[in-house]
Amino acid sequence: MTELSPQAQAVLDALYMEELNGPQQMMARAHAAAALQAAADQVVPEEPLYGGDQRWMFERDARQACRKKFLAIAAELDGGTTASREG
Repeated sequence: MTELSPQAQAVLDALYMEELNGPQQMMARAHAAAALQAAADQVVPEEPLYGGDQRWMFERDARQACRKKFLAIAAELDGGTTASREG
């Protein structure tokens, strides 16, 4: 398997990956990716590009940057397939 970023590895470490065998690890990675994506969807939902004043746009950009970080970790854990949902 490829080396993961520290962020993605921290998520897997929380799942006690060393106790799982190869197929179980792949399933755990997919589940972790799905859970992260669901959390991003619930906590930091995708927002329209326009819809408020300059302050709203600045704050939206900050929220969406956070969302992208969650989704990047999810995509890394899922082998890149998760990012395709974000479009």
